[in-house]
Amino acid sequence: MERFEGGEKNRDIAAALRVSVRSVERWRRQWREGGAAGIASRGSPGRPKLSDAQVGRLERELERGPLAHGWEDQRWTLARVKTLIGQLFHVSYTVEGTWVLLKRHGWSWQEPARRAIERDDAAVELWRKETWPQVKAPRRPAGPGLSSRTKPGSR
Repeated sequence: MERFEGGEKNRDIAAALRVSVRSVERWRRQWREGGAAGIASRGSPGRPKLSDAQVGRLERELERGPLAHGWEDQRWTLARVKTLIGQLFHVSYTVEGTWVLLKRHGWSWQEPARRAIERDDAAVELWRKETWPQVKAPRRPAGPGLSSRTKPGSR
């Protein structure tokens, strides 16, 4: 506002504030039409999309677990929570926005403390001993080769 009152040009204000000239033109028009109130901040456009009641419902649905919502295991991922929010409330969040929402309401990132019940250690060991050696790439033999710094017969 002080710059407008001082008669500064739009391009100079834009350069100083590192914004577009069009933004400064818009602000100047709002200032002319409404004074200081016309250019007052209206707050962040990124305000929460879900009401407190909706967040409460989301928390109840999360507590029911992923199986209740059609997923095959008991892991909530951010992508799944994002999808659930879309299905329940017809509101779109990004994965990052979903994480911010959950953190804001006391949810935290967690990792399973123990192995899955379905894990079969005998099958894993059998695979490691029999299948893995066949699958993994053979090691290069030790000794001089193409990548060696010394060539045979160079000494």
